[in-house]
Amino acid sequence: MSQGYMRERTRTAGVLGCLVVTLAVGLATLGAGAAEAGPARTVLVMGDSLSAAYGLAPEEGWVALTAERMSKETPGWRVVNASVSGETTAGGASRIEGELARNKPAVVVIALGGNDGLRGLPLKQTRANLEKMVGAAKAAGARVLLVGMRMPPNLGKAYTEGFTANFRTVAEAHQVALLPFLLEPIAMDRSSFQADNIHPVAAVQSKLRDHVWPALAPLLK
Repeated sequence: MSQGYMRERTRTAGVLGCLVVTLAVGLATLGAGAAEAGPARTVLVMGDSLSAAYGLAPEEGWVALTAERMSKETPGWRVVNASVSGETTAGGASRIEGELARNKPAVVVIALGGNDGLRGLPLKQTRANLEKMVGAAKAAGARVLLVGMRMPPNLGKAYTEGFTANFRTVAEAHQVALLPFLLEPIAMDRSSFQADNIHPVAAVQSKLRDHVWPALAPLLK
């Protein structure tokens, strides 16, 4: 081989060597950054149609809007919305073990009970289901936010008061965070609801997000 060819080959090898070193350093830096950031921690939301964005695009619901806010204010967290329209506390209690195993959440938001009340289900049954969900979440090492609901007065004073008290009783017994009434900021404004007078419209979902946030944010620290 000629000396010129050998010099060209040596120079090419040197350039390639520099590229390999540069690439290795870059990958190491990226890897260190990823290791420092760690995997995203999960907030699991177990709710009904109010949390499943019924009648709306999924990204318009308060849960999705909360995920957006989290990405800006508490990076390193993600939201898994396991809410199901029509879900009762019994349905949530039957599903929560699987959701906990699948998602391994650090925080669980339980926003169920409204469909129990609308169907007039026994208060004792609802309370037992809420306790089962809270207990399962805590046993899995997750912090819990229990989100309450209220019923219209036509169900009778004893039932409506007992229904509201269920959430407070469970939260106090298990020492978890409580947001007493999800719809509090909009409950008295008919224009905030869809034609069924049950599900909030898209325009007020940010109000629900901002109502939930002060109760949720401390659990993300």
